[in-house]
Amino acid sequence: MMKFEDLNISDEVKKAIGQMGFTDLTPIQNKAIPEALRGIDITAQAQTGSGKTVAFAIPVIENIFIDDKSPQAIVLCPTRELCLQVADEISKVGAKVKKLKVLAVYGGQPIGKQTRVLKKGVHIVVGTPGRVIDHVERDNLDLTGIERVVLDEADEMLDMGFRDDIERILNETRYRKQTLMFSATIPDEIRKIAENYQNNPKFIKISNKRRNVPKITQYSFRTNHKHKFDDLIRIIEAYDISQALIFSNTKKGVDFVFKNLKKRDYSAEALHGDMTQKVRDKVMNKFRNGNVRYLVATDVAARGLDIPDLEFIINYDVAQNHDAHIHRIGRTARAGSSGFAFTLVSKEDNHNFNNIKKESKGKIIEKKIPTDEEIENIKNKRVLDDVKNSIKTDNLQEYVKAVKNNSSADITSEEIAAGLLKKIREN
Repeated sequence: MMKFEDLNISDEVKKAIGQMGFTDLTPIQNKAIPEALRGIDITAQAQTGSGKTVAFAIPVIENIFIDDKSPQAIVLCPTRELCLQVADEISKVGAKVKKLKVLAVYGGQPIGKQTRVLKKGVHIVVGTPGRVIDHVERDNLDLTGIERVVLDEADEMLDMGFRDDIERILNETRYRKQTLMFSATIPDEIRKIAENYQNNPKFIKISNKRRNVPKITQYSFRTNHKHKFDDLIRIIEAYDISQALIFSNTKKGVDFVFKNLKKRDYSAEALHGDMTQKVRDKVMNKFRNGNVRYLVATDVAARGLDIPDLEFIINYDVAQNHDAHIHRIGRTARAGSSGFAFTLVSKEDNHNFNNIKKESKGKIIEKKIPTDEEIENIKNKRVLDDVKNSIKTDNLQEYVKAVKNNSSADITSEEIAAGLLKKIREN
């Protein structure tokens, strides 16, 4: 595997990459960057977390002519969240390139602010297809000077109905020299776009290493539709899950889980496509800041959501396929940390789950839903383990003296300890 120092790129970009803490190229970077630097069109199959943003950021930045302040490259993303994430990453890669301007354009923010920045001059535009078209129609954005187009999360954009917008943008950037397409899956629609809009593209497929990463511990729990929500609560209680991202396949399912969590006094919020961008931003900020413990979301709504210290992912509904499953569990175990992914499996989920389990190659461990008695024992043990740790590390002489002074023939030390345990559990 090459190092960034070995690449034929500018010293400014090498320095910025070094400050980002990167030394070795990831598999997608190793295969894509040298080809992209040569100007070759690329269609790459790579997952979230594979390093693909840097894989296209470097060749895009290397080909920018700074003195020309008109847009020279455009990156299309499915969601506002991903736009902001990608724009930030590109800005970091280009941090040492003087006067480089990168702008994210997306719905949900007043268009006037984006217009003013565009008028001042921008080299790279990162945007959702709809907002890009909006700027084009208002004559804020001229696509004729675009030399490079990147489609990021291409399959997701197609699933969200952006095909017409994407094709319009590709048609209007007719003088482009390079088209780079990155997608978690390569369905026929993606191949058709490659065939129609790319010039002899190189196809790159990176096997998803996260499938076999032991830092994500995966458990599955057999349930039935009738008791599914109650079983979710049992899992939360038994595993002491203080914060989790919970996935449902539908907006209706998201609302059901969210409302029932609130009814039971759990700190929860919902996230799906029917919500305004302003509300979605507010919800995600609350979750990132730890002010909300459980975020219930659809796949599309959670795309681009990055919570560095998130330990638990719960699939209330089984994902539609293995790639979607990998996207979900990839929200945890970020930046080398460990995480857990729990999946509730009802009879209706058997087909999808069996396919996912087959591709996971034994990485999903089946567990039983804990009983009420087991949950009580777990909670008691949790408190007692803390007590044992306190005995080992704290000075408890005053407390030992207090217990002895209050012990008698009628009340033993064990009974005092039991009473204290009951008080702790009830508070």
